[in-house]
Amino acid sequence: MIDGKTILAVIPARGGSKGIPKKNISLVLGKPLISWTIEEAKKSKYIDRLILSSDDHEIMNIALKYGCEVPFVRPKELSDDFASGMDAVLHAVDSIGQHYDYVLYLQPTSPLRTADDIDNCIEMCISEKAPACVSVTTVDKSPYWMFFLDQSRVLDTPVISNEGLKKRRQDINEAYVLNGALYFAKTDWLKENKVFVNKETLAYKMPNERSIDIDTVLDLKLFEMMVTIS
Repeated sequence: MIDGKTILAVIPARGGSKGIPKKNISLVLGKPLISWTIEEAKKSKYIDRLILSSDDHEIMNIALKYGCEVPFVRPKELSDDFASGMDAVLHAVDSIGQHYDYVLYLQPTSPLRTADDIDNCIEMCISEKAPACVSVTTVDKSPYWMFFLDQSRVLDTPVISNEGLKKRRQDINEAYVLNGALYFAKTDWLKENKVFVNKETLAYKMPNERSIDIDTVLDLKLFEMMVTIS
């Protein structure tokens, strides 16, 4: 709780990962991937309730072992490749039978986000009276230097504008991308808008080294290496 406002944290972890089978419970240094997120969430000063949204009983048992509540089984129709993360978080909000002022969405594929990141994001959103706040990190290459290719492989469509090609690197504004680590919003606002990101959303900046998003086996290896040398 912060300033009298209650916070529900939801960890989504379906069992049907395609890129890496059982990705959410892949072992990294002897610990399942999802445990890294659970442990940091439990260190937060502000989270009132931490729950799992999953359709997979093996994931549920592991989450329970690490101290995460499992109040329901996610329906099959919200666990296939066509269901969105927003579907899962809204289902969780509606299924727990208790109202919380804010919702925090924590993907287990962002294992390097810390308890301080969680609390700083929450504090920023509350103190600035914003309806939502999400985490971002800088991109290596400016979108001014990005193009869409047509069928003949011609660079005819810039993502933004050809004007950027005329600028020096140091004259181009820094660009940011969602890193997937933190999505925080007022519950009622989220239910009305069904998005975490719009023109009212604040950005919580995170460094690249804590912004890894696990999607491939290479990502897992990189994560393990980063933890080992830190």
